[in-house]
Amino acid sequence: MPDQIAGLPELRGDCARCFGLCCVALPFAASADFALNKPAGKPCPNLQGDHRCGIHADLRKKGFTGCTVYDCFGAGQKVSQLTFGGQDWRTGSKEHARRMFDVFPVVRQLHELLWYLTEALGLSAAGPVHPDLRRALAETERLTRQSPEELAALDVAAHRQQVNALLLRTSELARAGAGSVGGKGGKGGKKGKGKDRRGADLIGARLRGADLRGASLRGAYLIAADLTGADLRDADMIGADLRDADLTDADLTGAFFLTQPQLNAARGSAGTRLPGSVSRPVHWTAGR
Repeated sequence: MPDQIAGLPELRGDCARCFGLCCVALPFAASADFALNKPAGKPCPNLQGDHRCGIHADLRKKGFTGCTVYDCFGAGQKVSQLTFGGQDWRTGSKEHARRMFDVFPVVRQLHELLWYLTEALGLSAAGPVHPDLRRALAETERLTRQSPEELAALDVAAHRQQVNALLLRTSELARAGAGSVGGKGGKGGKKGKGKDRRGADLIGARLRGADLRGASLRGAYLIAADLTGADLRDADMIGADLRDADLTDADLTGAFFLTQPQLNAARGSAGTRLPGSVSRPVHWTAGR
């Protein structure tokens, strides 16, 4: 699959061009992911005057793991620099700040869809729906460029539903050509789209060495699952919850709709094989 994502920095968060929106607009609760409670619209106490995090290098050590797995898909810089023309929420009126905080989560959802649509267009097996995908991509990009008032009023859930229908069809086409389902080498298996594990409860599941090639893991709960050495080639990973999942030496070559936040929430190793659209998280071990 051509790496359609790597050459699109606008779909990756650029904190240097953002006004720390994720550190202000979004709420979080004291938990294993966050060390304290913070309501939406209130700056995190670790946010500095230059919109940088004061503990960025030690977020995990200080109990802010949730911050290290988050990615706005480039929505932060778009809202800061385009939607609001570079006007800081600190220097504008309270109404200006409120509108910025309301709009940011909407644009973040739209940018996530841009990520999926862009990746879908890189899947040659999805050729039959490429024209529809291109139209959806153009429309989604257009929506991100609306005024703050239009974005605040947007029914983003309805738009997601329309795009999801296309992504489902993309998944079916891509997984149909994923090869044999019967074994890692494809011997003795039956050609097909792979296992359907959509929304499956696989929390803590023992899937060491499992053959999940071409499987649909859309929205599957893989929290703390043992996927050591598992074959996840050409699997649909959209919305799969990989928090604390062990991907040591797993093969995710060609896995699609896999995002950086999902990987950042998981554990892995130098032997974990990844698609080119994502990077190896820095907190993963160097190997075992």
